[in-house]
Amino acid sequence: MPRFVDGALDVKKAVEATEDPSTCASAFNEVSSLGTKETSSVTKKEKNMGDHITDYLSEQVDNVIWTCRESGQFPCSVQLPKASVKKVSQAKRKLLVEGAENLMYSSNIAFQIAATIRQAQSIVKDASQSAEDNPLPPKIIAEKLAASLDQLAKTNGLSIRACNGHINYYTAATQASSNKDSHIATSSQESATGREGCSLRNSSMHPKRKRRRLEIRLKRSSFDPEEFALYKRYQINVHNDTPDDVSESLYRNFLVDTPLVPVQPSGDDRVPPCGFGSFHQQYVIDGHLVAVGVIDILPKCLSSNYLFWDPDYAFLSLGKYSALQEIGLVKENEVYCPSLQYYYLGYYIHSCSKMRYKAAYRPSELLCPLRYKWIPFERAQSLLDKKSYVVLSDSVLLQNGESSQPLVSGNVMEEQDDDNSNNVLIDDE
Repeated sequence: MPRFVDGALDVKKAVEATEDPSTCASAFNEVSSLGTKETSSVTKKEKNMGDHITDYLSEQVDNVIWTCRESGQFPCSVQLPKASVKKVSQAKRKLLVEGAENLMYSSNIAFQIAATIRQAQSIVKDASQSAEDNPLPPKIIAEKLAASLDQLAKTNGLSIRACNGHINYYTAATQASSNKDSHIATSSQESATGREGCSLRNSSMHPKRKRRRLEIRLKRSSFDPEEFALYKRYQINVHNDTPDDVSESLYRNFLVDTPLVPVQPSGDDRVPPCGFGSFHQQYVIDGHLVAVGVIDILPKCLSSNYLFWDPDYAFLSLGKYSALQEIGLVKENEVYCPSLQYYYLGYYIHSCSKMRYKAAYRPSELLCPLRYKWIPFERAQSLLDKKSYVVLSDSVLLQNGESSQPLVSGNVMEEQDDDNSNNVLIDDE
């Protein structure tokens, strides 16, 4: 998906690989290039330069965190994580200020600090703890760090702002990225690494590609004519349903109507910012709806119920992409709601090849159908390979199992059915 949005994916070859089963799966990953040694050399130099820049920015954030600890803004007794600033791919530049600035780098260190402080305080928490002892939310931590990074913005020409808990680095849209990278690398050379400076080749050496805009929208479950039209097309083309089988009433009953009562955010650590209930997560490319994930967000888990997508975009493996996005959603919301820790993929049938992809997301657990205990998949796999029905929680059977077998065979992910209607429990940690 990121390569497609960046314009680097050879769509023609990807589609041919989807239609021709004999085509090697690696064809999905082919990227358009000039095919010259010079281009390969430039790419390596750009990658090395990018690493120097992000290392330098990460070091600056670490310095600010240390200063905040010394001044008492963060607990001195807590070992805080190291900062990591990463370059933002075009596919994820959702916070772009159009016509003015480009989002170039970002760090989620504020979320990690908030989680670390929360965990440390939960260990020593007692009944006398006051409200002031509650850990700072990521948004406030990011604002504190961004405010202290003003000098970096001045010396390197970057605009640094906090946005929803992230620390974002922007550059002027009219400024060439190669010049900006060279400027930051010079600062890095003088203050951090002491290495010899280097400059990037002009980006004009690379072929121009059409970039696309990806938006991921989370909305409460409700009937949407555009979603229904996509669902109908998906069912007819992918599952070979007849038009009569895909009625609006059946669709509403299947994926819109829900017994869950919506719970709105409470402003504390009991409910995440999105609330609880049934949701539709839309994936939109250049204004075109390409996929919809139907999910339930509950106090302890995110349950993935179904995914339908545009058949024209089958080459993007939207089932895998949406699963990774949903796992990411669990991680993001766990910061606000600690009880929300699991990704639930529903039922699992080991003998069904189309379901085996679910065990490829790990660490994962299966529920024993007799004693209702969660069992690590790697302990249950050898038993399921021998029998179609076993008591997974039976310690005697587990001791006799061949736990040395690999968790999932290499081709399991390729067997994934993009239809996420039945699944397993995934621990996001």
